[in-house]
Amino acid sequence: MLTHSVSITDKVLFDAYLKSSPYGSSDLNFTNLFMWRHLYKLKYEVIEDLLWISGVYYDKPFLLPPLFKDSGALTTLPASLEVLKGHFDKVNHPFMIKFLPAEVVGLFESIAPQLFRFQRDRDNDDYIYLSKDLMELKGRKLHSKKNHLNFFRKHMEFDYVSLTKELMGDCLALTQRLKGGNYSDLELDLLQNEEFAIKEALQHMDQLQIVGSTIWVDGQLEAFTFGERLTEDTMLVHIEKANAEIRGLYQAINQQFCIHHCEDVIYVNREEDMGFDYLRKAKESYNPIKMLEKYDVFLNI
Repeated sequence: MLTHSVSITDKVLFDAYLKSSPYGSSDLNFTNLFMWRHLYKLKYEVIEDLLWISGVYYDKPFLLPPLFKDSGALTTLPASLEVLKGHFDKVNHPFMIKFLPAEVVGLFESIAPQLFRFQRDRDNDDYIYLSKDLMELKGRKLHSKKNHLNFFRKHMEFDYVSLTKELMGDCLALTQRLKGGNYSDLELDLLQNEEFAIKEALQHMDQLQIVGSTIWVDGQLEAFTFGERLTEDTMLVHIEKANAEIRGLYQAINQQFCIHHCEDVIYVNREEDMGFDYLRKAKESYNPIKMLEKYDVFLNI
């Protein structure tokens, strides 16, 4: 819909806008945009001093919330919307902004009263945890997680190794091995795209400032995860893969990543569940301290 494709060379440009924008959500992060640019057909353009990103979500075109270098640029929001609405009209789809954090809804309403309609999007809320909780697994609500972890530590000989680009081949081999299972067509498509996204991220992990962890059992990679600093106080986890047949392995890789990479942050953002029941159950079971609520935004005209 917009003009420019997203590439690794755009990181400097995007970061200049991202550091000034108040969203703090997993969607508005350059690594995520870069990793998933093919799946969502992401494009971008600067219009009226705002950086807009367009994509396609379940066959529906959308925009991400506008990024800006100066908050005063948001006053140009109505003017840029005139241009953008024309793009939606050409493809015969209603105008839509996705993933607007709840904290910014009031700002949009104050800039353009009565212009927008907001619709809650629970499936794409970010799960936010205390890093201390994920490291220590204390308390009744996390008791079962601690039991699984203790079982793993007692019964498995394992090695922890920090993730490097040189381990990309092992990570991709594990990702392929874990694709076997009874998945819906949608889930299988996401898994195939995830494999490509993982490869893209690990190939450029130095430029993207990604950090990660791996766990090896009997000399074979069985779990890996990676993320990056989202804000000064929050670590964002992009990917977590583990052999579910090994009891306690998911709890182990989660804890090891937090111990090695999250000691200097308060929160860990583990992204959304996309409406999948198994993901929602897993993410809720870790007792998030809060949810970053998001909205879809439509025009009233």
